[in-house]
Amino acid sequence: MMRALLLAFALLCSAPAFAQVATDATPLRFADATEEKRFHALVSELRCVMCQNQSLADSNAQIAVDLRREVLELMRKGKSDEQIKDFLVARYGEFVLYRPQVESKTWLLWFGPALVLVAGGLVVVGAVRRRSRPSTQAATDERNEEQEW
Repeated sequence: MMRALLLAFALLCSAPAFAQVATDATPLRFADATEEKRFHALVSELRCVMCQNQSLADSNAQIAVDLRREVLELMRKGKSDEQIKDFLVARYGEFVLYRPQVESKTWLLWFGPALVLVAGGLVVVGAVRRRSRPSTQAATDERNEEQEW
């Protein structure tokens, strides 16, 4: 069982190493500077589904090349940025967005780190208060010593 878990972990960690390097040498051609600027802004907001830690703009994986071409094609068909993002989310899930929408199913993603930070702060405050408060036995011993004098 432990071997299977270690093997699965190793395969998961090495997944980016299996990404296919793009082999298509033809660069994208833009109609004008406005289209190019919009394209680069859009692909920098989208995550490569293979590399997972890179945007579509930064990734050299073959799927990223294909998705960049698809994004440009959708732009030329008159789709808005939101329609293009919705299309990719429907196809690949919320993961494809670097900034997922705030919805009930993504609350933990958005607010989870703050909750962990608050919980950690409460634990630290509780520990500090416990240490700074003298123990009841020590306080009782001090009172008894004062009464003996």
